[in-house]
Amino acid sequence: MLRKEIGLFILILVTGTVTALINPQFISTINLINLANQIGLFGLLALGLGVVIVTGGIDLSVGSMLALLGVIFLDLLVNYGLPWPAVFVIVVFFGMVLGSIHGVLISRLNLQPFVVTLCGLLIYRGIARYYTADATEGFGYAGGYETLEWLTSGRTNGIPHTFIFFILVALVMAVLLHKSVLGRYIFAVGKNEEAARFSGIPTKAVIVATYAISGILAGISTVFFVFYTQSVSPSAHGNFYELYAIAAAVLGGCSLRGGEGSILGIALGVVLLQVLQNLVNMLGIPSSLNFAVMGAVILLGVIVDGQLQKSSRVR
Repeated sequence: MLRKEIGLFILILVTGTVTALINPQFISTINLINLANQIGLFGLLALGLGVVIVTGGIDLSVGSMLALLGVIFLDLLVNYGLPWPAVFVIVVFFGMVLGSIHGVLISRLNLQPFVVTLCGLLIYRGIARYYTADATEGFGYAGGYETLEWLTSGRTNGIPHTFIFFILVALVMAVLLHKSVLGRYIFAVGKNEEAARFSGIPTKAVIVATYAISGILAGISTVFFVFYTQSVSPSAHGNFYELYAIAAAVLGGCSLRGGEGSILGIALGVVLLQVLQNLVNMLGIPSSLNFAVMGAVILLGVIVDGQLQKSSRVR
């Protein structure tokens, strides 16, 4: 497993060095701060989705979840004037509830994760658009939440708080996945759910827990993204963000078959994906090709994963 992380780290160094040689602006302070901010924003989503993938599941709904939770967050904060700590807790709790519903439908009703979360993608986007009558929600002239704005979009010693928070959450998730009983259960379920169940592991509860964790991190990400974009357009906010998270997790060594992955790998996958996106901008490649680059990256990750699985079976 460690070999994958070392390979990723070398790939990040090589990609960054080549980009810097072609365009020195890559290592400018402004660009590095922007890069760290992007890593922090998308990293939280990738950590949550990575844990789901380790169980052999998938969550296609996190982008739409960001839109729904985003409009609820702004409505409660701006239109209803609720205190921001209460609104923050409500949004994170709501994210956990949505994630738990996914987990229950998948584990109790034996529905396919792809189908459940694809339906979630459509339902949450539709509700968000209906809730706002398809209008963009923003802060307007409302104030009184400067502390939350500083916490989510400020900097300390030049380091974006999004990046600092991502590192802290990654450390917590590393302990949870690699040092706790729940973490061992998650890997066991991903390797062989039936064998895990016969071993006495509460597989259904483990699956619900992973989707709930993903929902919690989506709820926290919502607040960061709202302050980053300063508004939420229900038809476009968070579109395809789940693909960024899936791509980062797959790049980081999470097998879509389940049972494999690490928090360090997911973190490095997030860094590599954002460096690649930055490379697209730095080299003057049309931004319209962003999705093509991302699709190619996911495809490459799946191919490499398949080959590694095949070679390990041969051994």
